Amino acid sequence: MPLQNRVTPFGDIVADPHRGMFTGNRGIIHDPATRTLLGRRWSSLAWLICVCEFRGRRRKVMGGRSWTELFFLDEATAFSAGHRPCFYCRRDDANRFRAAWEKGNGVADLLAKDMDVVLHRERLDRGRKRLHALPMPLDQLPDGAMVASGGVAWLIVDGKTLEWSPAGYRKRSGQLKHAMLLTPPSTVRAFGAGYRPVLHPGAMV
Repeated sequence: MPLQNRVTPFGDIVADPHRGMFTGNRGIIHDPATRTLLGRRWSSLAWLICVCEFRGRRRKVMGGRSWTELFFLDEATAFSAGHRPCFYCRRDDANRFRAAWEKGNGVADLLAKDMDVVLHRERLDRGRKRLHALPMPLDQLPDGAMVASGGVAWLIVDGKTLEWSPAGYRKRSGQLKHAMLLTPPSTVRAFGAGYRPVLHPGAMV
């Protein structure tokens, strides 16, 4: 049985056999004795996106009393859920994201904790995923942004929409109705300012 540690674009944590391209965490939210989640879904405002391999270190997933290992299909999925790059294992990417976040949001000299406060406000609404009105027409959203329509998450690539699944993306024809923005608006502005999230190979269609 797969562990309940795969994150969807809606920020939900589910059990699925597909590990994905990135790991990350929201603090300690599991019981190492049973390797199951606790009632809470975060214990820190720092929701991170980390690499799956770092300096040859190995961990027993959800087996210790440090952070709870979560997994994401790709970086766009993690951003949609409200995470950001880790300044420890992904320092260069994190600095690029911060620079784009500052440019896109019109701020300077930003600390990681400052981003975390804004992202926490934008990713949650009374404990549930916050949906936002589209800041621009759907086909003008930057690559890597994700929207919700019909209870499904959709990735924007080259102005087109791809349906998200734990295993990858699928082409679907037709116009989305009543689409709402899943990716936090401040992150979308960082995409617009030049940050390019890593996408699953299935998005390159």
